[in-house]
Amino acid sequence: MNIQTAVLCDAATEYGGKLNLLGAFDAIHAQQLPVSHPQCAIALRMTFTDAEEGSHTLRLTFMDEDGQSIMRGIDVPVTVAIPAEAHFATSNIIVNIQQLKFDRPGLYSVDIAMDGKQEGSIPLFVQVVPLQA
Repeated sequence: MNIQTAVLCDAATEYGGKLNLLGAFDAIHAQQLPVSHPQCAIALRMTFTDAEEGSHTLRLTFMDEDGQSIMRGIDVPVTVAIPAEAHFATSNIIVNIQQLKFDRPGLYSVDIAMDGKQEGSIPLFVQVVPLQA
């Protein structure tokens, strides 16, 4: 498995096998905490080889800098099938999340695991920025 793209963004869609991203970000600046981010998406584009054909479970977990999960993990079933004329298969995965809550500033991450094995991580920095007078 090769992760080609892994981002947090405002929205994502797939059309004709293409992954479309809107507003990729890696930081949230809040005037005060706790803060809830109204809506975002985790967008992944992955390639697989014929050795990886079959059923798999992708797990996405939002973690704080202390290694604690800030929400229940998300399991996504992934079925890999390589077409006869191809050397690899591509899969676009979009997971929409609403009202993601952050209680404190710091470094967060979306950890990406396939079949229990950590494959990648998306960093997110939450910072308090006071309102300018």
